[in-house]
Amino acid sequence: MGLQFSPMQHEFFQNAHSRWNVKTGATRSGKTFMDYYLIPKRIRAVAGKPGRIFILGNTKGTLMRNIIEPMQEIWGSKLVTSINSENKAKMFGEEVYCLGASKVTAVDVFRGASVKYLYGDEVVTWHQQAFDMMKSRLDRSYSIADLTCNPEGKLHWFKKFLDSNADIYCQKYSIDDNPFNDPKFVAELKREYEGTVYYDRYIRGEWVNAEGLVYSVFDEKMHVTTEEFEMLPAYYVSCDYGTQNATVFLLWHKIKDGRWLCEKEYYYSGRESIRQKTDEQYCDDLDRFLEGISTKGVIVDPSAASLIAALRKRGYIVFHAKNDVKNGIKETMVRLNKGMLLFRPCCKHTIEEFYLYSWKPSPSKDDNKRNDIDDEVIKQNDHCMDALRYFVYTHLCTSKVGTSKIRR
Repeated sequence: MGLQFSPMQHEFFQNAHSRWNVKTGATRSGKTFMDYYLIPKRIRAVAGKPGRIFILGNTKGTLMRNIIEPMQEIWGSKLVTSINSENKAKMFGEEVYCLGASKVTAVDVFRGASVKYLYGDEVVTWHQQAFDMMKSRLDRSYSIADLTCNPEGKLHWFKKFLDSNADIYCQKYSIDDNPFNDPKFVAELKREYEGTVYYDRYIRGEWVNAEGLVYSVFDEKMHVTTEEFEMLPAYYVSCDYGTQNATVFLLWHKIKDGRWLCEKEYYYSGRESIRQKTDEQYCDDLDRFLEGISTKGVIVDPSAASLIAALRKRGYIVFHAKNDVKNGIKETMVRLNKGMLLFRPCCKHTIEEFYLYSWKPSPSKDDNKRNDIDDEVIKQNDHCMDALRYFVYTHLCTSKVGTSKIRR
């Protein structure tokens, strides 16, 4: 059976001839699959002409997973080599610079370069200065860029670029624009994001602001339980550390069916108690909190260096938490929606924070203070929520995420 594109993919392949050609929209909607065939077309069109070719993404690792490895499956490793130690790959006879653009240091790599072709993966994750610098590097009459992304909020800097009068060809995809998806997969993905801001973004492909409660999907009838389960001998503790702010320990216990139960919480606020505890006292409290339970590790905010040192001195295995707020929240929402996270009624502060933890409201038209800020949470009533996010994004989200085979 020959290669087939969806109507949206076919339209882009035939008609995207602007300086900036952008596919924005839902996850698994087919935005990237067609690019495995578009990139060779673009490279052949500029082969031998002056200028450099760049493929940019969030990190070099995501580029390998999202772009290089799938293209190697299609075209072979001779036509598409892996990224070498100099951040270069050979693609269809041309030298291609492959770099992460999430940090401002990426600007230095292509400062002064003349770019004839740019492919950009996950452009909303780039540092804005990296994107702004690249705009000035596409300086040839034949220079062209292809970019893909999932939507963020309406205040995101890339949305402002899309709304500008630049030479842009832009397509918006919903998940239903990909006829090659398994209907069961689509139904499951819709269920996972239902009731959250990510449904509008990752299912419908809309640029919408996050508003209201962060975890509006939390339901005590669904997530708080006194039921007895068949448990596995797997325990973790997640910790948010504060000096004057509260310090929180959450004890996680794995249920045999794969769900996780938060058995109990520890909550101490130096500000409310008018007495700050030392790291050694927190270690003593954790000893008592565990009541002899042996854990597989304690997941701690990496900024809490002194507490981490004290815990390790006590013999605890400590993991630095992955403190990516936006992605951590997204993954936590998915697991709450699937009923994978449960809580005992004794976790009173945690349950209370679910009803208080909120997004910052969108600014009014006359408010210029947050022009470049998007998707921020209010830093209040968040200590248990941070400990929850640390557990989900550090332990439950492994390196296997995002490494599946090609999906259209």
